[in-house]
Amino acid sequence: MTTATRVRGATGPLPWVRSNLFNSTLNSVLTVVFGGFLGWAAYRLLAFVFVNADWEIVRRNLTLFMVGRFDRSQLWRPWAAGAVLALSLGLTAGMLASAAAADAERRGRSVEHLTAASALRRFWPLMLMVVVVLSFTRTIAPTLLTIGVLALGAAGVVAGRRAPAGFRRYGVLVFVAGFVVSVLVLTAAGGVGWDGWSGLHLNLFVTFAGIILAFPLGLLLALGRRSRLPAVRIVSVAYIEFFRGVPLIALLIMAQLMIGFFLPPSMSPPSLVVRALVAIVIFESAYIAEIVRGGLQSVPRGQIEAGQAVGLSTFAVMRRIVLPQALRAVIPAMVGQFISLFQDTTLLFAITLTEVLAVADSATSQDDFVGRGLQAVTLPFVAFLFWAVSYSMSRESRRLETRLGVGVR
Repeated sequence: MTTATRVRGATGPLPWVRSNLFNSTLNSVLTVVFGGFLGWAAYRLLAFVFVNADWEIVRRNLTLFMVGRFDRSQLWRPWAAGAVLALSLGLTAGMLASAAAADAERRGRSVEHLTAASALRRFWPLMLMVVVVLSFTRTIAPTLLTIGVLALGAAGVVAGRRAPAGFRRYGVLVFVAGFVVSVLVLTAAGGVGWDGWSGLHLNLFVTFAGIILAFPLGLLLALGRRSRLPAVRIVSVAYIEFFRGVPLIALLIMAQLMIGFFLPPSMSPPSLVVRALVAIVIFESAYIAEIVRGGLQSVPRGQIEAGQAVGLSTFAVMRRIVLPQALRAVIPAMVGQFISLFQDTTLLFAITLTEVLAVADSATSQDDFVGRGLQAVTLPFVAFLFWAVSYSMSRESRRLETRLGVGVR
């Protein structure tokens, strides 16, 4: 056995570095140059974060960044809604994981069990975000409440895993029901209406609500585009092609100005958040329809004919054979669209909604901070919040692709 063969076959960090970073003269030079650049960039970043940056503006406006102008006497509602959402999300994750494990065992594949270490490895960006946000708090109460919410989520995972097999298929519905209940906790019985929401809370709400409402509409449009009925197909194609060609910011402004004209005179105009949701659902459903259509086209025609040959109805063929494969094939594109939607919520400022980026701008206009160039502090903080959520979604997408065998990007 030669030396090169031994190096390639060895395992461990040092053999990996020798065989991948210093296996040739050119590669060694590039490794040294780019390693030096990355080291310099890391030094400058750490010096900015821990020495040069004045984080007092974030510390004093942390509640503003998180929930904006939400009534301060009603702050227990976001915590209660977060607890409901964490419990429902945990139940859904546990039920889906249990169903996936049962399916993997039935197919003779390995089963991945969620442990504390694997959870930390999978969700470290979100956990880092929680730690960073809590580091700006001045009392112990937010930390204790956060621990309580996370404990409820963990309890939900355990309960979801032990749910009867017949209920596991309803895991997604449990999350949707939890989302609706969390909204009621925020708004019902003297709560704060949607127009009183702002900050990161508004970004997350619009993202989740947009996904929940736009996905079924996009699915129907994708099926309508492949329909054999000309009227259905023409309407679906016209909808998709028109709204895919209009920028989201134009739709938001049009929704703000024009929705009232389509309502009876006796009805009061909907709130700004409702108008924004209408525009986002219209826009996102058109893109989701095109993504799903690509998945539908990837299913071989022979499988549809096989389903029809064994006596399945058209609806059964679509539900049991075509849609599962089509949705599985478009997971990367679908998650990418959801990440794009989360980032596009920053456009809500165009209709005077105060989302988290607008909060960052308003914080620097306060009397104590105006003219000090603190955008260099607030904007990186907002960027970090967006990165943590978006990167976590991307990691889960890649993990799901790997587990389903769709492929690794």
